[in-house]
Amino acid sequence: MQHSALNKASRGFTLLELLVVVAIIGMLAAFVGPRVFGHVSKSEITTAKAQIEAFSHALDAYRLDVGTYPDGKLGLAALISRPADTPRWNGPYLQKAIPLDPWGHPYQYTFPGSKHEYDLISFGRDGVPGGNGDDADLGN
Repeated sequence: MQHSALNKASRGFTLLELLVVVAIIGMLAAFVGPRVFGHVSKSEITTAKAQIEAFSHALDAYRLDVGTYPDGKLGLAALISRPADTPRWNGPYLQKAIPLDPWGHPYQYTFPGSKHEYDLISFGRDGVPGGNGDDADLGN
């Protein structure tokens, strides 16, 4: 009797039992996955908005010192290093180099802007103008 109990205990899982476990794990991943990745998308958008806000404050400080916003050719680099012929520059206005947006694309800065005094835009996940959802443009 001991011998038959030992064989049953050591024989392992059947294929059907393994398939049931894999199916359960698949259903959990299908249910939880979209919720988790939805939060990642929201955090990228929040990060882009926060960076645009920080750049806007730095641009305003630049304007207070120099008298105007940096022109489009200088771009955001004028916040880090002194442009030629700007004696009233009192920067750097940002502590670190200008990062890419959360999707790995450069921010677009234009002065004068088409919608505001200057435009500062992230084109979203797709990196091209326009779009909806995660691909929507974010700007000042």
